[in-house]
Amino acid sequence: MFLDVSGWGVRQSPLALVNNVDVSEPPLRPTAPSPAERLFPILTDAQIARIAARGRRRRVALGEVLVDAGARAVPFFVVVSGELQVSDTAETLIVRHRRGQFSGEVSMMTGRRAMARTRVTEPGEVIELNREQLLALVQTDAELSTILMRAFMLRRLELIARDLGDVVVLGSTHCAGTLRVKEFLTRNGHPFHNIDLDRDAEAQELLDQFHVSEADVPVVICRGDAVLRNPSNSQIAECLGFNDAIDQTRVSDLVIVGAGPAGLAAAVYGASEGLDVLVLESGSPGGQAGSSSRIENYLGFPTGISGLDLTGRAYAQAQKFGAQIMIAKGATHLACDRRPYEVLIAEGSRVRARAVIIATGAEYRRPPLAKLSQFEGAGVYYTAMPMEAQLCAGEDVIVVGGGNSAGQAAVFLAETARRVHMLVRADGLADTMSRYLVRRIEDNPAIVLRTRAEIVALEGDGHLEQVRWREGRTGDVETRDIRHVFMMTGAVPNTGWLERCVLLDDKGFIKTGPELSKDDLTAAGWPLTRPPYLLETSRPGVFAVGDVRGGNIKRVASAVGEGSIAVALVHQVLQQ
Repeated sequence: MFLDVSGWGVRQSPLALVNNVDVSEPPLRPTAPSPAERLFPILTDAQIARIAARGRRRRVALGEVLVDAGARAVPFFVVVSGELQVSDTAETLIVRHRRGQFSGEVSMMTGRRAMARTRVTEPGEVIELNREQLLALVQTDAELSTILMRAFMLRRLELIARDLGDVVVLGSTHCAGTLRVKEFLTRNGHPFHNIDLDRDAEAQELLDQFHVSEADVPVVICRGDAVLRNPSNSQIAECLGFNDAIDQTRVSDLVIVGAGPAGLAAAVYGASEGLDVLVLESGSPGGQAGSSSRIENYLGFPTGISGLDLTGRAYAQAQKFGAQIMIAKGATHLACDRRPYEVLIAEGSRVRARAVIIATGAEYRRPPLAKLSQFEGAGVYYTAMPMEAQLCAGEDVIVVGGGNSAGQAAVFLAETARRVHMLVRADGLADTMSRYLVRRIEDNPAIVLRTRAEIVALEGDGHLEQVRWREGRTGDVETRDIRHVFMMTGAVPNTGWLERCVLLDDKGFIKTGPELSKDDLTAAGWPLTRPPYLLETSRPGVFAVGDVRGGNIKRVASAVGEGSIAVALVHQVLQQ
């Protein structure tokens, strides 16, 4: 769901293209596969034979339902003969699979419930693999791995583009809860159909059908029948079965707390090297990097890549190698006085691990402004993604902060906003921002940089309507009718849940490796004769990586590197 398909054009969907063409016989292949062939490739006899060796052949009868929407265990099918039809919960045709084609999309890798029904429309024969057999196939067969993973991700992207899925969101553009729900589903790559109560004529009919009032907004209709009124992210994840495939009873080799770039890198390297890996994520995969509009200084992406795309690919990669990732299940406590370690999760459950990597990152600092919490999600935002950009198109906006994230947000928002006021407390941007971003800000007529300036008040009735800021040089206070403010200042580490289990520095970040003095280790009761490894905390076998670690370098590449290094050290701990 995270590959670039900009070259497809916009006149006709690739799914429609395939459904209107007879692909029962393989066409002559051009040098590069067409969009339709990438979505629905036709496997060769040799490729089918390799798949058959891992699964089982079986006959299928006309009308037989192989997978129903909402099914927990979703097999993978290759069509040897006959035809399979895939449709959504409203019986809308999605695609027909014929000889040499295969079923499935990203849910095959995640173990989530099926979003669509697969029915036999022409009797014949199929090859069936369960999820474990499919994972083994993509981990060991490089050619088939490329074909299957690419098709799965592109199919999910197409489902998102066509609003084909098992979720309907009824909400208001001006509702903070609606924005939260839509961002949660978007960042988890789950397709949904959005109905805006302020604009959509069918909205009231749906509200009446499910006996909900506007006071219940946002409303999430899950799988066509379950109606969730202003649900938490955890309730949505439970309804959609995001975590159904995860076994919480076994002792994992490694539990990673946090699925930002550092945590996902650790998951990829740990799982690919044979470790039993479980990742706990309190919200959505990607962390702060996942909300970045565009990252242009990450190695290997000269034209840049959005944080959502980058971390989404890492998420799929980790699951390809067998890492399990729990969504909307954050850690609440680390029981570090016993081995194996126990990590307590929201709602009272717990998981056990022989080693732990803490990758909970940091969050933007919330300035001490009256009414700030009142406007969060209703005019005050901490991310700048396409969803927020749509809300403020053609309007003036404010971006607060002088780091790279703030710079990326300002440049991105300037594409649709009328004017971007960038407020920084310093005298300029040179000391805190990459030069390429500084140049873009300086050269963009839609961005106004205001140095030594800070917001002093927010006003509005339900939604932000007015902002006052103070000019540091003159002390003058300026008032503007601005409805959207993006806060991207400072960093507060997410370490409150650790409750003194590991040593922190004076700013609340985790101390690791050489930062731990002999006095620190004595006070912490370090039990080993060896000193802590690089990135190891004051508890043996507990590591910290990324923005949560004291002395971290706030770069995505650095976080990814720390995640991979920590796994190498985990291997040493597990061998002791």
